Amino acid sequence: MSVLSLSKIFEEASSLEPLLEKIEKATKLSSLVLATLNLAHAMAVLIIESELNRRASEPVQWPNCPTCGARIESKGFRYRSMLTLAGLIGWRRRVGRCPNKGCRGHQISPFDEVLGIVPYQQTSSELKRASCALSVFVPFEVAAKFLDMISQLWVSPASIRNWVQEAGKKSMERLEHELEKLARGEEPSEESLQSALAALPLIMGGDGVMVPFRPDGGSPAGKTDWREVKVGIFARLAKRINRAGKVVTCLKHRRLVAVLGCSEEFGKRMLFGAICHGVRTAKQVAWISDGGAWLWTIYKEHFAQYATGILDFYHAAQNIWKAAAACLEGTTDQAKAWFGQARHMLRHEDSADLLSDIQKAMKVKDLPQSCRDALSTLYDYLNKHREHTDYTKFKELGLPIGSGMVESACKWLIQQRFKGVGMRWSEDGFNHLLHLRLAWVNSSFDDLFFTSYSPNL
Repeated sequence: MSVLSLSKIFEEASSLEPLLEKIEKATKLSSLVLATLNLAHAMAVLIIESELNRRASEPVQWPNCPTCGARIESKGFRYRSMLTLAGLIGWRRRVGRCPNKGCRGHQISPFDEVLGIVPYQQTSSELKRASCALSVFVPFEVAAKFLDMISQLWVSPASIRNWVQEAGKKSMERLEHELEKLARGEEPSEESLQSALAALPLIMGGDGVMVPFRPDGGSPAGKTDWREVKVGIFARLAKRINRAGKVVTCLKHRRLVAVLGCSEEFGKRMLFGAICHGVRTAKQVAWISDGGAWLWTIYKEHFAQYATGILDFYHAAQNIWKAAAACLEGTTDQAKAWFGQARHMLRHEDSADLLSDIQKAMKVKDLPQSCRDALSTLYDYLNKHREHTDYTKFKELGLPIGSGMVESACKWLIQQRFKGVGMRWSEDGFNHLLHLRLAWVNSSFDDLFFTSYSPNL
C-alpha cells in the first residue's frame, strides 16, 4: 500500500481524532503508552478494512455451481465482519448464487476462500491462536483476562474453551491418521536435524501420572475418578558449562507423547515418536525408566534392538531401602548402614555382588518370613534388571542414570495444568487440551491454526 493511499485513509478517519486527543492529554508514561496502542489498533483496523475492500472489488471469475453445474451469477456485494487481534473489522465482498431456482446450492464468496475463512466464522485464526496459546498455560478464565490486558479485546472463557476443543480435536485426528498409516506399514519421516544435533545421543523414557476426572462425564457431581496418563519423552543429550564452570548435561530438541489410555496405545505413540526422532539412525540411544513392568514391555517390544536399557538408579535405591526397612525394623541405624552399603555396591560395583549379598542374607537361619519375602522381592527385582543396572558403564558412556527428565515432563505437561485446586476433567476436555499442550512443546502448534488438514490426504 502506498504512502499516498495511507494518508487518504487517515484523512477520512474522523474516529482517530478522539484517540489523538487522549495522546496529547496523557501525562504519565503508562497512560501515554496505552493511548498510543489504542491509536495503533484503530489505525490497523482502517488499513485492513481499506485493503480488504480494495481487493474485494476486483473482478471475479465465477465458477460453476457444485450442485447442478450451472455458472454462478453475481448477486452484488455483501457485508462481512470478523473479530481479529487488531480489533473488529468489516468489509464488503462479492457474493454469487446459482441461477437455477430449484438448485439448493448455497451462496458463495470466492474472496472468502482467498482469505482462508469459512462461512459463519466470526473470529480470525490469529486471535484463536493467541487465545489457545494462553490456555495452554493457564485456565480459560485467566486466559481471557490476559488476552484482554494484552490486546484490549474481550472474548469469553467459553469461546476460548471451544477453540481449544476445535484445535485439540484437529491435533488428535492428525495423530490418529499418522498412527493408522504406521499400522499399515507406512512409516513417518524423520525430523530434519542439524548434523551436530543428530550426532548427540537420543534419550527416551516414559512414566505415568494420575489426573482427577469427573466420574460422570460433564457432571461435576460424585467422587473424583483418578486415572493414569502415560507420558513419554524423546530428547538429544548435550553438554554445557554452567556458571560454576562445571560440565553438565542438558536436553535438546525435546519432544513429548502422552495418552489417557492403555500401555498398548502408549507404545504405538512411543514408536511413532521414536521413528520421527531418529531412533534408527541415532549413533547412541538409551531408554530410561523406573521398574514398571508395562514400561519394560514397551522397551522389549519396540526398542531393545536400538537402545541401551537403563533402570532408574533412584527407583532401584528406593526398593533397596524398602527391603532394608522391612528387615531391620524401619529407620534404625542398622537399616541405614545396610542401605548405604547396598546402594554403594549397586552404583559403583557389579550388581552381581549385591545379588550375592542378598542371597546370603536370605539363607540366615531363623530369618523371619516377612524379611525373607522382602529380600526375595528385592532380589527378583534387581535380577530381572541385571543388564539395566551397570551404572558404572553407563556413566562412562556419558548416559544419565536417573529418569528425572521423564518426571520433569510429567510435571510440566500434566501436573502444572491439569491438577490445579478444584480441577476435575471430562475425558474430551482433557484430551483436547492435552493435545494442544503436546503441539506446543512439539513445535506443531501453529500448524493447527494456519494450515488446512484433511485425513484423506
